[in-house]
Amino acid sequence: MESNITPPGHSATARILAIANQKGGVGKTTTAINLATALAAIGQKVLIVDIDPQGNASTGLGVGREERERNVYGVLMGETPIKSAIYESTIPQLHIVPSTPDLSGAELELIDLDRRSHRLYDAVSEIRDEYDYILMDCPPSLNLLTLNAMVAVHAVIVPLQCEFFALEGLSMLMKTIERVRLTLNPGLEIQGVVLTMFDKRNNLSLQVAQDVRDFLGKKVYRTVIPRNVRISEAPSHGKPVLIYDHRCAGSQAYIRLASEVIRREQHLNAA
Repeated sequence: MESNITPPGHSATARILAIANQKGGVGKTTTAINLATALAAIGQKVLIVDIDPQGNASTGLGVGREERERNVYGVLMGETPIKSAIYESTIPQLHIVPSTPDLSGAELELIDLDRRSHRLYDAVSEIRDEYDYILMDCPPSLNLLTLNAMVAVHAVIVPLQCEFFALEGLSMLMKTIERVRLTLNPGLEIQGVVLTMFDKRNNLSLQVAQDVRDFLGKKVYRTVIPRNVRISEAPSHGKPVLIYDHRCAGSQAYIRLASEVIRREQHLNAA
């Protein structure tokens, strides 16, 4: 797969990013696996931690449900060392800690555990020097699993569907991020907002995109992810769209998004 992204070079410690939005169906998992694939394609060593009980990132990278004996649930419960829960995907340089439906009950179980908000932070600290990027695919809710992710990461990437209530949901997420920053993770920030499911023929998409840019300015990536049938088809084949059809409009958009993410990281490192 060809790419016009300039690699940033290997870092001593992974840059850790959460892909989060409390709304479902906004392209969160699609963004996580395709951004990870684009980064891996340029030689970056990438790990996805799937903390969504639906396990769509795991499925989307071809890890069958019957293969997930070692998974993020065991990691959070302290039953499985994270190193033994890492699976190789079919994509060179891209690994995943898979999820299972057991994770849906983890929130209640975590309440009684020590460092309940820092379980993921503690686990990821063991392997952060082995990767360039660690991406966490969060569940579509602001629960204790998402809180664990936000404590463990440097920044959040927010996929935002171009729909009527987009800004309302975004403001709730921003308040949560600010609370976490003030109480648990002082360095937490929004790395960027990516507009997804964009239809340039739809006046509502155009209006929402403009409203979000007016509201957040440069936090919004220039790249928008279009509605694209190939993006929708790819998960059923257990592949990111970048592997399924790297020439389609959706794939090209994710390559551009990866380039923007890297440029922002380079700017942060230079600051």
